[in-house]
This record gives sequence, structure tokens and C-alpha cells, in this order.
Amino acid sequence: MKTPPDSKQEEKEAILQAAKFMLVAARTAPKTAGIDDILTSIVHGSQKKLIADTMEETAEERKIDGFKRDAKNVRESEAVILIGVRGNKSAGLNCGGCGFENCKKFDEQERKQGRDFTGPTCIFKGLDLGIALGSAAKTASMFNVDNRIMYRVGAAAARLGLLPEATIVMGIPVSAHGKSIYFDRK
Repeated sequence: MKTPPDSKQEEKEAILQAAKFMLVAARTAPKTAGIDDILTSIVHGSQKKLIADTMEETAEERKIDGFKRDAKNVRESEAVILIGVRGNKSAGLNCGGCGFENCKKFDEQERKQGRDFTGPTCIFKGLDLGIALGSAAKTASMFNVDNRIMYRVGAAAARLGLLPEATIVMGIPVSAHGKSIYFDRK
């Protein structure tokens, strides 16, 4: 008689496979002028724990309970997809959305580390990041993998230097439970 498969292990493997497809979705998402400044990574195991630990430290430092709540979600997730962008490069469109007269002025600006991210950021690079995030989240959904785009996860990942070229990072934890752990939270 065959031993029945370990469904929990197979579910974990499926989540990690879906995470890989999420990276592909972020990579192939449309980008301004066809210039790809998107950066991606899958984090699990000890690196995922390090992100959660950093989020809890940030919660204490800033007295913001949301970091602690989201850290619990990260701990309960199988993996975290990190998606960032090199926002310090201009798109060359001279739109002024960054607050400067033109892209040349933007490119000449000193880059400064803010509380969580580095600025200024080209607005089109920020839009590209949003499109990549949406494509990745949609892909997870297509595989019925629970997910949620989280700013605080990205802030912790940036603090840890996990996507060192990125000026902005967001995180998407992924899991499969009987009920989504990312909604109906307190």
C-alpha cells in the first residue's frame, strides 16, 4: 500500500512555485519606455524571519502597532515576494511629476534616505512598481494563493538592504490557509 502524500508539504511547494510565477509577472509587466528598473526576490526561511524581526523592532521604535500586526502575517506566511524599483533614474519624459522642472534637474538631485525609502523618485518608476505589484498579486490570485501587498514589509526589507539597488521596496507575503490571514486582522 502506498503512503499518502503529505498535502501540507505539497501545498508549500505549490506556494513557492506560484511565487516564482509572481516574479515572472512582475518582470513582464509593462514598463515606461520599455525600460526595466524592477527588482525582485523571493524570501523564505531565515530571511523571512529576519524581516518579521525587523518589523517588530520598527513597531517598538516608532510605536506603530501595524508593523507588529504585519510581522505576524509574515511569520505565518510561507514566503515573501519583494518587488522594488530603481526610482532614482528618470524616465526622460520631462513631466515634472517628481517636483522638478525636467528630468535633467531630477537626475542632478542628491539622493536622500528618508524614513523608509530613498528619494526623490521618478513618478513613472513609481507607476512601474505599482503595475509590477498588481501583476504579481493577480498571478498569486490566479493560483488561489492568498497574498497582500504590504508597505511595512518593504520598509523592513529596505532597512535590511535585501534589494540594495531599490529606492522603494514593497513586500507581498503569500500563504494558503483555510481562511486568508491577511484580511480580518486586528
